[in-house]
Amino acid sequence: MSDRAEILRRLGEQTEWDVLVIGGGATGLGAAVEAASRGYKTVLIERADFAKGTSSRSTKLVHGGVRYLEQMNITLVVDALRERGWMLENAPHLAHNLSFVVPVFDWFGLPYYGFGLKVYELLSGKLSLGPSRMLSVKETAEMLPGIRKEGLRGGVLYHDGQFDDARYAIALMRTLEDLGGTAANYVEATGLIEHNGKTVGVQAREIESAARFELRAKVVINATGVFTESILKMDNDSETLLSVSQGTHFVLPPSFLPATNAMMIPKTSDGRVLFAIPWHGATVVGTTDEAVVRASVEPHAMANERSFLMEHITKYLGRRPKREEILSVWSGLRPLVRKGGGATSKLSRDHTILIRPSGLVTVTGGKWTTYRRMGEDTINRATEVAGLKKTLSQTRSLRLHGWTREIAKAESDRVYGSDLPQLEELSQQEASLNELVHPRLPYRMREVVWAARHEMARTVEDVLARRTRALFLDARAAIEAAPRVADVLARELGRSEEWKARDLEGFYAVANGYVYEGE
Repeated sequence: MSDRAEILRRLGEQTEWDVLVIGGGATGLGAAVEAASRGYKTVLIERADFAKGTSSRSTKLVHGGVRYLEQMNITLVVDALRERGWMLENAPHLAHNLSFVVPVFDWFGLPYYGFGLKVYELLSGKLSLGPSRMLSVKETAEMLPGIRKEGLRGGVLYHDGQFDDARYAIALMRTLEDLGGTAANYVEATGLIEHNGKTVGVQAREIESAARFELRAKVVINATGVFTESILKMDNDSETLLSVSQGTHFVLPPSFLPATNAMMIPKTSDGRVLFAIPWHGATVVGTTDEAVVRASVEPHAMANERSFLMEHITKYLGRRPKREEILSVWSGLRPLVRKGGGATSKLSRDHTILIRPSGLVTVTGGKWTTYRRMGEDTINRATEVAGLKKTLSQTRSLRLHGWTREIAKAESDRVYGSDLPQLEELSQQEASLNELVHPRLPYRMREVVWAARHEMARTVEDVLARRTRALFLDARAAIEAAPRVADVLARELGRSEEWKARDLEGFYAVANGYVYEGE
């Protein structure tokens, strides 16, 4: 793994890349891995941290999308189910099969959802994760302890995938490097370089040192999610391409869903889909779907979202959570394409690729489950734009960094896959690194060191939000753990006391937004 100085040296010395990707979320990382796996010289830059935005704030599902089936979007569902199967094959340490139960409160719902979920299962073909079946009232109550019993008519069991989104993004970053590509967080694209009307590179600034680079490439890909339009404006395109929606989640103690199964409410009173999912020893409940006027780096839950989640937790999980029982609340933004132009090529029904006259390639829309397909489609178009030698995609069977079938028992260990023995060696070298970062969190101090040495963590937030998932699991515990994490991180990165104080101040400003303060 390259250190920071080596990464910056590469950025400064490489005369021209084949493919340059702007954006370090699922879409950008997927495109970069796709390019590097085909043998193209590939670089990815991200102005913040990998998966800082939408890609660390999902509902943690790898799924075809049951609601799209009801809308008769069969093509989208089949594509996503295939991708789901490949994600579980290519990263079994990060994505796994999860049983879902749909509790049904009316007699018509049993045959309706039973039939629909059987179709969902059959559409996955050889990549099916298991059969769906109807459940009695007794079976439903046993599989979903705490579910409201009043009016319960039974349920339907089906299978879908679950994953750790930010850890999957880090695995993609490591895979990109394994393939010979270069990735750099905290490097911002400040402008496009044009020659004879064509985009030939990016002007970039490294945030920490303010060093500036001219990164030249045969093709530039804009994969910046909800910030897509800001890059398009650099290419003199002021067209409104996106509608942005927000989804919010609550994290509750496992007592609210003391089971290994997830719950799916296919249609709430206002027509939304709601999930309650066991994840890293907690229960994640979400999501909402609210339009927002503009994208922000740190979106916050709106009052109506908090009320909606509180109301439905009370209704379906039997009791209203106390304020201190809401361990964390987070919101993510979705880039929804509402308009394409004459030059837009819509290669599937869930993402859009736009080719500007300058040759700038933009990919937006989509969802985590289809990240690989988005990358494949994007690089197919990018090779045409750049005149690169055409090669076939390799990623359907590309094992991601850390791939192993020897899955660790603890979920916090499992995400490291085949790297786990090396991680454990750190505890043997220094006993204090085996200590928990906080009594209420499953993470150890060795993970802070590993994040700094091998996973490009540069801040306390990087460690507590995305290398571990502490901030998402228990915001108050993460805040209490931060000073000790800062001490170890500062030691690893050779930082000063002044840096440590500034970084902690920045972390607290972000982390306080994850603490539930009431409706």
